[in-house]
Amino acid sequence: MSASLTAPSLSALVARLRAAGCVFAEDEADLIASTAASPAEAEAMADRRAAGLPLEHVLGWAAFCGLRIAVDQGVFVPRRRTEFLAGQALALTRPGAVVLDLCCGTGAVGAAVAAAVPAVELHAADIDPAAVRCARRNVPDHVGRVYEGDLYAPLPATLRGRVDVLVANGPYVPTEAIGLLPPEARDHEPLVALDGGADGLDVQRRVTAEAARWLAPGGALLVETSERQAQRTAELFTDHGLTPRIVTCDDLYATVVVGELRKTPAR
Repeated sequence: MSASLTAPSLSALVARLRAAGCVFAEDEADLIASTAASPAEAEAMADRRAAGLPLEHVLGWAAFCGLRIAVDQGVFVPRRRTEFLAGQALALTRPGAVVLDLCCGTGAVGAAVAAAVPAVELHAADIDPAAVRCARRNVPDHVGRVYEGDLYAPLPATLRGRVDVLVANGPYVPTEAIGLLPPEARDHEPLVALDGGADGLDVQRRVTAEAARWLAPGGALLVETSERQAQRTAELFTDHGLTPRIVTCDDLYATVVVGELRKTPAR
């Protein structure tokens, strides 16, 4: 259901958003109008957006790989650049593959893979309870299993050595750079989803150190990172038995390191 706004009402919505500094005020007004159940709700949503709330928190959803991903207030918003990570994962995922989405947030990457590839066995995990609640809406039981906990800790032992595609979009912003993030991120998204430690690689180190134990022979780990961090991320992969390659997308300003398991994982 959506709000039925008259042209003057929609124009007022646009003006309200533009005055608040929203660069794409017209597009945002259209999204709010199409999401709200009434004109009053549309006005309230515009007020929240004008107050600085991320648009996706206002709408309650984010567009990702052609899906509408549920996003609750206070949860990390899936970025458009992460569609590149999802695309790289899709290229490696065959029907029936076992896929693990670590640091899954809303579960957007796993949901996109499961929507595009038949019969995937999907598992996802995140440490943030609010994110896990969202992920369970985006990855319901008939699609996959979502676990709450720190990285691999909550996963069933039966997954060890079976994962064909392991995707990890963990935090990679260096601690000292958190203050430089846009207010929408630093004020409204959880720090645990942003702060990657002193050099931004703390979570990547932990993911990579254990990956070989969970990957099937020939399986792959895919990690989103920044262009300047990619070489160090690739070195981590090499140190832990993975053969890395760095792939980039200029249009999305996205960088992903892909590492294939080059030896039989420890059991």
